Amino acid sequence: MKYFSTRGAGPVSLDEALRKGIASDGGLFLPEQLPTFAVADFDAADSILEVAAVLLKPFFAGSSLQGDVEGILDETFSFPIPATALPADDQNVSMLELYHGPTAAFKDIGAGFLAACLSRLEGDVAKPLTILVATSGDTGGAVAAAFDGRPGMRVAVLFPEGRVSERQEHQLCCWSDNVLSLKVRGAFDDCQSMVKAAMADQDLSSAHRFSSANSINIGRLLPQSTYYADASLRHFRRTGNKPGFIIPTGNLGNAFACVMAREMGLPIGPIILATNANRTILDYFDSLEWLPRTSLQTLASAMDVGDPSNMERLRKLIGEADVLRDQLGVASVSDDEIRAAIRQDFIEFGFATCPHTATATHTWRQLEPGLARQHDWILVATAHPAKFETIVEPLIGEQVPLPQELEEILSRPAHSVLIEPNLASLAASLEDVG
Repeated sequence: MKYFSTRGAGPVSLDEALRKGIASDGGLFLPEQLPTFAVADFDAADSILEVAAVLLKPFFAGSSLQGDVEGILDETFSFPIPATALPADDQNVSMLELYHGPTAAFKDIGAGFLAACLSRLEGDVAKPLTILVATSGDTGGAVAAAFDGRPGMRVAVLFPEGRVSERQEHQLCCWSDNVLSLKVRGAFDDCQSMVKAAMADQDLSSAHRFSSANSINIGRLLPQSTYYADASLRHFRRTGNKPGFIIPTGNLGNAFACVMAREMGLPIGPIILATNANRTILDYFDSLEWLPRTSLQTLASAMDVGDPSNMERLRKLIGEADVLRDQLGVASVSDDEIRAAIRQDFIEFGFATCPHTATATHTWRQLEPGLARQHDWILVATAHPAKFETIVEPLIGEQVPLPQELEEILSRPAHSVLIEPNLASLAASLEDVG
């Protein structure tokens, strides 16, 4: 399997795509051709590990990691990913819980897979590989946890000052000496631009051996496609119906992984993107003109993205907005609607949801009645509500218990460095600890 840039550069191997993160021409890697499957190809796959082994085997063809796939998947899928049935009149609705990993967010899956791969490919203690990661909340903590203490690996986490929750920020700043936590005076888009600029700077990239762990890295998307494959197969075997998915969406990596799974032949019905007040994708579908803009700060902070990187992949794989809007739904959810959904979720479901998951539950409740009844639905829960206790607890009137893994992380001392939103500040910070 070879990989090409969305802008034409390539081909490269999976190993090189994982190492580089971003292509030499600034584009994002995609496989030369997605493999296709029939449901029967997974008849012997009874667990997510077995589904992953079937689904991902073609992507590893020709890679030096071929012989390590079993170990990589064991590391990646080391915690449960249940789909919990929800009470709903005349509908078959469930919630895919992606928050049972080390940092209580769905990013643990992609970050764990990438760390398992890169630690096998690299690990040069004398000249570490430097993983750059821009985060609007959960990505940085998951990547830091996945690479924490790994020999030959260094992580630089860039996050926007004042735009992540207190508990999220702690998760970004409490790791070993190989993790550098950089608080940026700006928005997530500034952090993402700095990462892209650093990786495009040949001298800086060569000096620090950069790679990326954002969803611009294909290594984040492959394991995420797996949980959509597994959830859809389980549902299809049980009901004979292809479930629709409603996915909280920021940088579009998680949703693109679901699109990939559907394109590969998995039994997936409609895919609906639930965004917050950042309407870039919705406006693109309405106007047919791609107009990135500065991100707005919302309660669903991990989705505060005004220029979603993976739209470039989506446009390359599927087409422009006139084609995309026939294959994907999209909804924008305001902060007031998020608050109302959190309250309603607690009343109806008996448990709390985080602000990001609430964009999916609100979108589901607002579906046109005919569409809602026509399909079974899986709502994607992307983070544990305990990470957003200052938002959730006043709304539900109860304390949200901390998962054990999150409690342990929050007990660690935290430290970060405040920097300006430019490449020079990033370069100086890397030299200070280099």
